[in-house]
Amino acid sequence: MTSSLFSPLTISAPTGDGLTLRNRAIVSPMCQYIVDAHDGVPLDWHLQHYGSLAAGGFGLVTTEATAVEPRGRISPRDIGLWNDIGLWNDEQQQVHARIVDFVHSQGAAIATQLSHAGGKASTYPWLPDQPGGTVPADQGGWQTVGITDQPVFPGLDAPQALDADGLKQVVDAFRDAARRADAAGYDSIQLHGAHGYLMYQALSPLTNTRTDEYGGDLPGRSRLMREIVDAVRSVWPATKPLGLRLSATDWTERGLDLETAAAVMHELVADHGLNWIDVSSGGLNGGPIPMGPGYQVSLATAIKDALVDTDAVVSSVGMITDATQAETILATDQADAVSIGRAALRNPHWAAQAAVELGVPLEDNPVADQFWRAYL
Repeated sequence: MTSSLFSPLTISAPTGDGLTLRNRAIVSPMCQYIVDAHDGVPLDWHLQHYGSLAAGGFGLVTTEATAVEPRGRISPRDIGLWNDIGLWNDEQQQVHARIVDFVHSQGAAIATQLSHAGGKASTYPWLPDQPGGTVPADQGGWQTVGITDQPVFPGLDAPQALDADGLKQVVDAFRDAARRADAAGYDSIQLHGAHGYLMYQALSPLTNTRTDEYGGDLPGRSRLMREIVDAVRSVWPATKPLGLRLSATDWTERGLDLETAAAVMHELVADHGLNWIDVSSGGLNGGPIPMGPGYQVSLATAIKDALVDTDAVVSSVGMITDATQAETILATDQADAVSIGRAALRNPHWAAQAAVELGVPLEDNPVADQFWRAYL
């Protein structure tokens, strides 16, 4: 059969041929809190984790949130790509390069998700044996920074508000991290503009109550996102695509709505060199989220429809777990690709198994046929 999920996908770039993926199954960014990445340096755990997903047949593997500076980590265990006392952090970059090389050897492409958690930084990992809330300084935490000095989520300590100069330093940190990502060999960058982290704290009216040039109306609230996209695009090769993960709604009339989010994305794609949008939702103290299988697909479809006059790729994420569901989303043109999260954690060979379930010819399965021949 001809499968939409297992057809190639090209993500365009400002120049050149862009990035062609062997299929439309993308690994969603997922923090690997099972290990402690000291000083932001990935470990062998990360190599085997991302490597197994590449060997399992995915078209694109996206790393977990990768902090652009130490205070931008979601938790003390996060990986990073940042400057260390004004110098390149060579150890981080070298380990990232090792991961990239192995993923490429398995036929997959790889993107890094560059992130700054802002006022949602310095939190305990989401694990059964961990408390909730902000990690205190005597347990490895730090003073967080944010758009304002108000807590961005219940149970978290108040951040220190960044002034305009402080926000420009964050923009510079994203630019520097993009340079290192290119040096490490990444095929794409996904900027983390979702789930209540710093870029989204600026965009959402739930958290951005500033009255300076970084607040107020939509052009002010979206300024930080625009400046980060521009800074990264200024150093990221024009032959490589640039992506962004977006929370498309706060699920409340008080917060960001889908129409506004779509308008911001259209501007970033049309005028600022963005090529790929991964659509999620929520992350702040908004309304109740109507969770269920594929509950965010309609959001991706709305963003995709708003970008119909562009060549941007839109991927959908959120409780997409089985092959038929993913195939239907793509075959009915609701999204261009699907991002698989927890299902990929449970089964790193999700993509190859999906190919079997969809009747994709054995020779077109994205991994070696010895894994699957006995089941056909």
